[in-house]
Amino acid sequence: MNIIVHNRETPEEVTVSPGIKNRKKIKTILAILPALLFSCAGDDVEKYIPPTPITPSEPGEEVVYHKRAKEQFDLINQCYRINSGATEGLYNENYPKKDGDNSASFLWPYDGLVSGAAALHALGYDVNYADMVDRFEVYYRTPNGTVGGYGSQTNGTTGSGTRFYDDNSIVGIELVEAFNLLNNQDYVTKAKRIVEFLQAGEDDTFGGGLWWNEDQKGQQGVGDSNKPTCANGYATLFLLEYHSVCPQEEKADVLALAKRLYAWTLTNLRDPEDGCYWNDKQADGSINKTKWTYNTGVMISNGVRLYKITGEQTYLDSAIASSEGAYNYFVRPLNGLALAYPDHDPWFTTKLIRAFIDIEPYYKNAGNYIKTFINFLDYAYENARLSNGLFYEDWTGATPKRAEQLLMQDAALESLGMIALYKGETVTEE
Repeated sequence: MNIIVHNRETPEEVTVSPGIKNRKKIKTILAILPALLFSCAGDDVEKYIPPTPITPSEPGEEVVYHKRAKEQFDLINQCYRINSGATEGLYNENYPKKDGDNSASFLWPYDGLVSGAAALHALGYDVNYADMVDRFEVYYRTPNGTVGGYGSQTNGTTGSGTRFYDDNSIVGIELVEAFNLLNNQDYVTKAKRIVEFLQAGEDDTFGGGLWWNEDQKGQQGVGDSNKPTCANGYATLFLLEYHSVCPQEEKADVLALAKRLYAWTLTNLRDPEDGCYWNDKQADGSINKTKWTYNTGVMISNGVRLYKITGEQTYLDSAIASSEGAYNYFVRPLNGLALAYPDHDPWFTTKLIRAFIDIEPYYKNAGNYIKTFINFLDYAYENARLSNGLFYEDWTGATPKRAEQLLMQDAALESLGMIALYKGETVTEE
């Protein structure tokens, strides 16, 4: 084979409008890890020596993606897992832990890790997946007079911080997946609470839709006060996933809400020129036209699911048009060797590739889009990691940036696991 954004931080190298989320061989690496990764979950920042970039190796044997995924998961646990104290069993936001970091990571990167663990569980690895899913509950909180929802932070016992509608929806997606993998009805019960949280958040400003978070609604001049694709798109995806497992008596209302949110996003935030989706509608009614891979990706996935549920061709047609538009918009040449997806926010791109996998049975070009991503993932493995094995944010390998963040490592884990499943790999541990 040829080797070809919950801290809500925005990459310093990317200029964005207000309201965007502030948001060789592995065996060799593992052999030297004990020396490189001392006290991985500790606070000894002063002892930390930044690793050097890995020198690219020549193409080797055919890649086994589930092995690389498991190695990445083990590395994350060695570096980021908290092994004592009130937040034991959770993960640090950064490696090494930085001054000012919370006692545990934000909800968003923790969710990304659980998503990767789900893939490993589905592949056949024992990764204590159920325990990880159950730990979502330490982020849950119910302020007085409101419905419950997952906060962006935790002290290890209860949630705190802002409650984001996209974060809650993504947790809901994970809960439904956990039910499908583990057959624990409790996860469906917990997911229903998120339906109620979304229902309480819907309003008629601009004709419908959800704000990004419950604390910043309708505040003109505040960049984070917006109705974004991510909140509405991931709420739609969660509702459609929940629709597949919820009691019959709930299905009509759940589907109706999903269709409303989908229609609002399509009407307000879809670029008619290429089918990609803009980031958000600000509180003053203006459109932030920044485009991110995950926003278009989630709406492709939604179109596929709505087509499968309703049989209405318009949903599939929109998803196909967005798939073609996304590939043409986001993919660029890389060093004359391959095509590359964006050099930033790889977690976002992972969600676009999930969408291409969703639509491939109905749109064969998506298979080539996925192959391009696989080449990019292979390239990143060889060219975009530090000497301790951690992935850069920039998978082109040009700049070793943001490798300290848990979310960047989650993106690699989820991508490797997702591609292993896509290729039909399985594993039985010895």
